[in-house]
Amino acid sequence: MFRTSRNPTPPAVRRRAGRRRPALVAVLAAGAVTTVLLQVQAPADGDEAAPYQDPSLPVAERVADLLGRMSLAEKIGQMTQAERVDVDADPSLITENRLGSVLSGGGSVPDPNTSEAWADMVDRYQQAALATPLGIPLLYGVDSVHGHGNLLGATVFPHNIGLGATRDPALVERIAHVTAEETRASGPQWVFAPCLCVARDDRWGRTYESFGETPGLVESMETAIDGFQGGPGQLDQADRVLATAKHFAGDGLTSYDEAAAGTGAYPIDQGVDRVTREEFDRLALAPYVPAIAEHHVGSVMPSFSSTDFNGGTTDDAVKMHGNADLITGWLKQEQGFDGFVISDWRGIRQLPGTYADQVEASVNAGIDMFMEPIQAPNNPSGWDEFIPTLTQLVDAGEVSMTRIDDAVSRILTAKFELGLFEHPLTDRTHLADVGSAAHHRLARRAVAESQVLLRNQRHVLPLRGRHDVYVAGSNADNIGNQAGGWTLTWQGGSTNVVPGTTILDGIEQAARGDVVFSEDASARVPRRAAGIVVVGETPYAEGFGDVGGPQWAYDPGDHGVPRPEQTMRLSDADTRAVEQVCDRAASCTVVVVSGRPLVIPPSLLRRTDALVASWLPGSEGAGVADVLFGDRRFTGRLPVSWPRTVDQEPINVGDPGYDPLYRFGYGLRTR
Repeated sequence: MFRTSRNPTPPAVRRRAGRRRPALVAVLAAGAVTTVLLQVQAPADGDEAAPYQDPSLPVAERVADLLGRMSLAEKIGQMTQAERVDVDADPSLITENRLGSVLSGGGSVPDPNTSEAWADMVDRYQQAALATPLGIPLLYGVDSVHGHGNLLGATVFPHNIGLGATRDPALVERIAHVTAEETRASGPQWVFAPCLCVARDDRWGRTYESFGETPGLVESMETAIDGFQGGPGQLDQADRVLATAKHFAGDGLTSYDEAAAGTGAYPIDQGVDRVTREEFDRLALAPYVPAIAEHHVGSVMPSFSSTDFNGGTTDDAVKMHGNADLITGWLKQEQGFDGFVISDWRGIRQLPGTYADQVEASVNAGIDMFMEPIQAPNNPSGWDEFIPTLTQLVDAGEVSMTRIDDAVSRILTAKFELGLFEHPLTDRTHLADVGSAAHHRLARRAVAESQVLLRNQRHVLPLRGRHDVYVAGSNADNIGNQAGGWTLTWQGGSTNVVPGTTILDGIEQAARGDVVFSEDASARVPRRAAGIVVVGETPYAEGFGDVGGPQWAYDPGDHGVPRPEQTMRLSDADTRAVEQVCDRAASCTVVVVSGRPLVIPPSLLRRTDALVASWLPGSEGAGVADVLFGDRRFTGRLPVSWPRTVDQEPINVGDPGYDPLYRFGYGLRTR
């Protein structure tokens, strides 16, 4: 059954003769164990399990057996991913269309948004998938890019740019492991992380999703893949998830389009890589080599961006979603990638031609699964159009059955390795650990290690002894701002609240004197008080975070009012707060909460005693206070170059005439 009547009816699924073998599955729901009867297709010769149902057999044999039993409709269903909004009201759509996967986009959550409700939701969809003749389980994906950020109550870690500042691969692996544990305990078995982008222009709104500006730094942090997936044979464990290396390739290498700035278009996100092939190999492809060969990442997501290796106009640029040379040629054949490739959100629709042209080009380029949400009325069609379109292309010989079988084999392999055929429903063993005190302690440690001390005149930091403290600035007491994008909603939000501590909370806990807070610095500064001004950006994500990009206004907390422009500069209010506090306090520390470097004018910098790059620390603002007050040492180092002006962008270590305000790798230490 399809959601739009104008699409042709899909071919009927041919049901195999023979009895169904009932499977009893225990589901833990609302504190009680409920037994659910699931019907799984058995072979025609009786009661023996089909080979694909036998966990003692090698995965390759199970895949081959199951593939041989599948109709074209079942195979194409496995290549199809819907959004939860598309199927939530009627999960039978999963059954009827043999859907292989469902995702939650940013902000797409159950009501209530609790870990138990998440697990119940995923299991409800899973039961619909298991009701198909072959009982092929569903794969559920989420953007757990800094913790399971969609889930209220999950631990929210620093974004990748902060983790890059730690230079601590073991810590990154541990964070990814905790993220995997909290994600899988609440249902999803697959995360669209980590981002292996090498951010080369800080005007890009996804800079904070990058570990840094050099391939070497990004590669060192690919321990995140190990944290998500575990070692060989561990994917089926209750604290592991399938990882996704994204966005393949060159998403952080796109050129800024001055003409697009201020027009409502994205000036740099989803743009064109105007580089030589040698530069592309070194800056975009390099991180994927160890991700595949050493870390064995299970899935890869193509970028919205395009490649133009002659450095000229965009006329001959090739969209990554249709780039067969890179997806099939380089990734699968040269690198031996044996996982599966998942398209980004309706990404194939940016290819030229009709929708049939787009599907044909992307399937033949090597994409295996297609993220095609509907979410009407903005998107009138999605997966319901994809299924009949691909069916027609196969029937017409435009897409070969060899290509279909290759795609489906890769997807089924992941499902077998995740143990979904043996344990399709959510293992809730770690449900009580979601957002646990131990996980928050790890997040707090990560925050402390990510702080980069850029300036420390008169050695004012750390603040030791008894000091009254005066706190000001827009980001001192706003957990939504310090968490950033991909937190509860796609773009995040200043009004979003997650369990944790703001930076002000942490200061109040750590200070040995009185604390006065005045966001706009209008209150009187006590005599001899140490001043701390916490400034920075408001939340954003892809596109809307580009400098000169469009302004988001569509979260409930926005009330239709566009958010501040993203400029890489301090707001007027934050600038005034810095000036007033630095002119009046005994010492003045400025803490910058942002997803990238912000320009600090020389006249303002001279007023400060200390300057701290705090990045987007997530739920544990107390970790910032830990280093400000000396409970932990400053050890962080810049993962990107800090420019003097926005006009210096793009600026990266090794550039001719390299002259940033603070160099890549810079960071003062305290004792």
